[in-house]
Amino acid sequence: MTSNAIKTNPVRFIEITASNAGQRIDNFLLSLEKGVPKSRIYRAIRKGEVRVNKGRIKQTYKLQLGDSVRIPPLHTKETSSISSVSDHFKQRINDSVLFEDDDLLVLNKPSGLAVHAGSNIPQGIIEALRIIRAELPYLELVHRLDRDTSGCLLLAKNRPALLHLQQQMLQHDMNKRYLTLLQNNWGTKEKLVEAALQKNTISSGERMVRVDPEGKQAKTLFIPKQRFAHAQLTEVVLFTGRTHQIRVHAAHIGHPVAADDKYGRRSFNKDMKKFGLKRLFLHAWKLGITHPGTEQKIMLEAPLPTTLQNVITKLSEQS
Repeated sequence: MTSNAIKTNPVRFIEITASNAGQRIDNFLLSLEKGVPKSRIYRAIRKGEVRVNKGRIKQTYKLQLGDSVRIPPLHTKETSSISSVSDHFKQRINDSVLFEDDDLLVLNKPSGLAVHAGSNIPQGIIEALRIIRAELPYLELVHRLDRDTSGCLLLAKNRPALLHLQQQMLQHDMNKRYLTLLQNNWGTKEKLVEAALQKNTISSGERMVRVDPEGKQAKTLFIPKQRFAHAQLTEVVLFTGRTHQIRVHAAHIGHPVAADDKYGRRSFNKDMKKFGLKRLFLHAWKLGITHPGTEQKIMLEAPLPTTLQNVITKLSEQS
C-alpha cells in the first residue's frame, strides 16, 4: 500500500573526504539523496539552495577535499516499499551472492528482478540491498543488467572501487561473456557483428533499439558452443555495452534470442516453450575484471540457472 507521507530532511552540512573528492556535485547529491527526483536536485543547485563553502556552484562543480557542502531540506514522497524488503525478496538476493570482500559484492542476479526502481517498479535490487545491508556505508551498481537477464551483477562497496571499475568499462578492459540460445545454427565458425545501435521509443512508451549507422558503435562476438536441430547454445563476448546489444545484434544476423518477445520470432519462442523455456534465454555467464583493491585479474562466473540448463538437456535429448 502506498503512503503519501512527506519526508523532510533538515539542512545538513557535509565535509568532503577523500572518497568523494573529484566527484561532481550533482552526482554526489544524486547518490546521497536516494529517491529524490533529478529535477529537484538540479533545481536546488540552480537556485543556490545547495552551496559549497557558503558559495553558489554549478552542477558541473567537482568537489574538493575538505569542501563544506550545504544540503537543503529535500522533499520526497515515500512508499512503504522503500523502507522494507519482503522476506522472499531478501532470501532471493542473499542466496544469489557469488563473491564478496571489502571492495566488491557480486550477485548471480535472478531473471525477473530489476536492478533498480523505475516508474512501474517500486523496488529494485540496489534499493533492497541498501536496506538488507544497511551496515554498509556505500553501495553502488557498477553496471546494469536487463530485468529478464540473469547472471553476474557487480556492485562496489566504496567509491574508489566504483571509479576503478568504471574506468575498466570505459577502456573496454572488462571481459564480459554471456550464454544465450539462438534460433537455428550456422556451424562452428564465430560471427563478429559490428553494427551501430540507435535507441528510440515507440508510441506506447516502450523502449526499442535498432541497427542504425547514425547510432553508437557496437561490437559483439558470437561463438557457437552446442548445436541442436533448430537452435544453438552460443557464447557471446561483448566489446561494448549498449542497451539490448546482444538481442538486437542476434536478430540482425537472423538468429534471434530464444523467448525474446521484443526482437525475437514468435514461432521460435513458441517452439522453445515446449522444451520448458519460460524466460529470456540470456545469462551473464562470466565477468573478468582487475580487482580494484589488489590489482589482480579475477574471473567471476555465474552458473547457468537450473531452469535454463534443463532446457539445454531436453534439446540435447531430442537431438
